[in-house]
Amino acid sequence: MSSDSVDSGIEIDEIVSAFKTSVVVRDRKHMLKTYKKCFVGSEAVDVLVKKDIVSNRKDAVAVGQVMLAEGIFHHVLREHQFEDAKLFYQFTEGHGEKVTKDGSKVSWSDFIRPVTKETDDSLQPAMPASAATPEIDFNISEQLAPLDEHNLRLLDSVHPSAWQDPKAKPKYHMVVIGAGTGGLVTAAGSAGVGARVAMIEKNLLGGDCLNYGCVPSKALISAAKAYYAVTNQKGLTEMGITVEGATIDFGKVMERLRRLRADIAHNDSAERFASKLGVDVYLGHAKFLDKNTVEVNGQKLTFARCTIATGGSPRLPDVSGIKELFEAYHKKEEGAPAIVTNESIFNLTELPPRFAAIGNGAIGLEIAQSMTRFGSETTVFGRGGRIMGKEDADIAKILQDQMSSEGTNFELGVEKYVSLKKTGRTNGSYPEMEMQVLLKGGESKTFLFDALLVAAGRTPNVGSLDLEKAAVKYDKKEGVIVNDRLETSSKGIFAVGDCCTAYKFTHVADFMARIVIRNSLFFGKDKFSKLIIPWCTYTEPEVAHVGLYEQDIAKKGQVVTVQKDFADNDRAILEGETEGFVRIHTLKGSDKILGASIVGANAGNLISELTLAMNADYGLGSIASVIHPYPTQAEAIRAAGDLLNKNRLTPTVRAVLRQVLKFQN
Repeated sequence: MSSDSVDSGIEIDEIVSAFKTSVVVRDRKHMLKTYKKCFVGSEAVDVLVKKDIVSNRKDAVAVGQVMLAEGIFHHVLREHQFEDAKLFYQFTEGHGEKVTKDGSKVSWSDFIRPVTKETDDSLQPAMPASAATPEIDFNISEQLAPLDEHNLRLLDSVHPSAWQDPKAKPKYHMVVIGAGTGGLVTAAGSAGVGARVAMIEKNLLGGDCLNYGCVPSKALISAAKAYYAVTNQKGLTEMGITVEGATIDFGKVMERLRRLRADIAHNDSAERFASKLGVDVYLGHAKFLDKNTVEVNGQKLTFARCTIATGGSPRLPDVSGIKELFEAYHKKEEGAPAIVTNESIFNLTELPPRFAAIGNGAIGLEIAQSMTRFGSETTVFGRGGRIMGKEDADIAKILQDQMSSEGTNFELGVEKYVSLKKTGRTNGSYPEMEMQVLLKGGESKTFLFDALLVAAGRTPNVGSLDLEKAAVKYDKKEGVIVNDRLETSSKGIFAVGDCCTAYKFTHVADFMARIVIRNSLFFGKDKFSKLIIPWCTYTEPEVAHVGLYEQDIAKKGQVVTVQKDFADNDRAILEGETEGFVRIHTLKGSDKILGASIVGANAGNLISELTLAMNADYGLGSIASVIHPYPTQAEAIRAAGDLLNKNRLTPTVRAVLRQVLKFQN
């Protein structure tokens, strides 16, 4: 830019002021997606020239680049520099400045308008993959609501408004794409052994677990459990307790959820990873340029090793009308009905009078039970004839019976979800929806509700990384294809978490990351198939599992199954939690544990003892010799060991023991 191309008497503040008042800012659409309050690059160039701020379009681009570098505005996806093209940009009001003039840190609350506070030899079972659908993607500002003090604190941790990308190092030992659990553990672990590490995240650090999954869902469940405990009159009466006048304030329930989530967020924060762990943190969209380079926000990052940890997105089922209504709701269009996923359910501030869930896996059931307990009229829809299709049928029935007794309705014989539409009526603040379904017997039924949770599977986030340029093979349904060492088809590039496995659990992503650190940076030969993976559905009763199911064990040979009911466990009797059991599968002729399921109170905690035993190759018969405190539910596991040992006594051994006893007389 020539020295006389810009009037030397005009200060940068005056340029910015003139620019802001002249450029046209409005919502704009591109490929069915709406970008809020943005302007077009070529139109901005027109303004700079017409206002005589510059003399030509080339210099206008140079001025625009300066304003972008100063954090005056940014590309809506943070993928482009300022260009004389039909690209969308948004003003960011201070983005890029670490501190204000008085030295205080810049926060989201500095520029977001205040809002009213609203209250083989593997012991891994086969897991189904979700059907492939397009990834769902929304702007950061649209992902969290309301933007109260708690969500602003969360954003300041996991997507700071004034974050400045570091200058790329000449070469990184490890570049991590994605900052969910798998990405965070990979980055922290790699940096911890002295590697130069870069981590790239386009949305919120912490990923699903912190922002839309484990953390907020358990806060919701704990509140629902507490409310149910004081309103379950039958259970209280038996204990001689009377509670009157208990009410639920759903707004406060959700505010507590947001507060606790923000409290926990620092551990995943950009500041902690950058200043405490020494990781170069980039907030933007990563794309591969070749087998050793990725680009983010205009910078090229060269690496020796790379880990893809981009996670997954909720999958929308094939229902006429659902996509349009879903997008309208998430774009906050007036009158749009509340169609939510796990990524937006925790934004609710009012209890929907009628709540529905498509999907009868862990997410759908956990949220449905909570909403029923809060007072929503709740219906769960599914196709398989029963809930939790992977779990044993009698275990699923115990949970379904409990939820039904609390008031949850089930429609599990759906052949097809025909259509979803608005009725034009409202129920309180919620626009009403109507869904027509076709049942397997041929009957057509119509259902009315006010909020719909879509929990019908996940789609791996792999379509926008330009993986082809790095020779990384992937499948839109199953995600990035990896071998047992978690390496992709491109040497030196690995993948972890929901983007590459059917085991979509936080703890699995964590341990996949540990495998990658050893295998990629050192000389490890660790295999994913060797992991013993437990999981739990946090309903009441809880359902937990580890290892193989009975149908999987057929390939392993004959199996012996032992079961101890909580009805025979003293602690369960005293707690009034006798529904459920511990079921353990062992290889016939030994006490080797092949798999186990627990349904009942604290199942998620109890399953860890069996997971440890399997990992250490410690047999069930040996557990029988381990002293357990009395009275505890964990004694049911020891009792199962006793039962196995008793059943292993052959007629010959029994006869010998009887002969020995004769000599005692």
